This record gives sequence, C-alpha cells and structure tokens, in this order.
Amino acid sequence: MKARRDVFQAIADPTRRQIIHMLADKPLNLNSIAEQFDMKRQSIATHIKILTECGLLVVRQQGRERFCEARLQTLHEVSSWVDQYKKFWHQQFASLEKYLDKVQTMPARKSPTRESSVSKSPKGKTTKGKATKSRKK
Repeated sequence: MKARRDVFQAIADPTRRQIIHMLADKPLNLNSIAEQFDMKRQSIATHIKILTECGLLVVRQQGRERFCEARLQTLHEVSSWVDQYKKFWHQQFASLEKYLDKVQTMPARKSPTRESSVSKSPKGKTTKGKATKSRKK
C-alpha cells in the first residue's frame, strides 16, 4: 500500500492552491487547467499528481480526456489543525481585552508639567532646569 502524501505539503505550494481553487466549482480537464498557468503541462501534471496522492483531487478518464475533480473534505484535516490554534489565540485576545479594559478604568496618572520643572533658588529666583549656586556673604 502506498503512503498518502501530507495535505499540508499539497497546500504549501501556491500553484497547487490555485488549482484547488479552480476545481472547487467544477471539474476541469488537464488541458483547461494547464492553459491557466505559464508553465509546461508536465509541471502541471506533477502538481495534479501530488494533489491526487494527498486525496484533494480525483482524476477520472472520460473518453480521451482526463478530468480532475476536487475532494475538498480532505481539507478538514487542515481546518481541525488550525482550529486548535484559533482557540488558543481567542483566549489570548480575550485575556488582553480584559487587561486593557482594566487599565482604561484606572485613574490616570498626572504627567509632569512644565511648571514642575521650574524651581526656585534659595534666594527666591526662578530658574528653568539649571542648578544655581547660592553664595554666602
């Protein structure tokens, strides 16, 4: 028995994703698929083979032509895998939202104003950020 290819390997390639998208609506023959790409028909045949080996496509002979048909239920494996991480991230975002709500309801801290940086010297003179030396007489 031949081992089935991994569905993740199949969807990793943008050309194969585009082929899946094309076949999602209706079956197409190999020539119709190949015409949509700027590559050799043999390269398209390799992509079709990989998609078939992982169970995303079925190729059936109809007269002289070979038609490809999508079997999208195989993508359920990908969906299940993504869902476990989706739950994790929903929990993380819910926790972040709770924290942000808490922070927004806290009283605001006063930030230093310009006046607070102005100080008075021992003799009562106003200075701006500079230290003054007081001289004894």
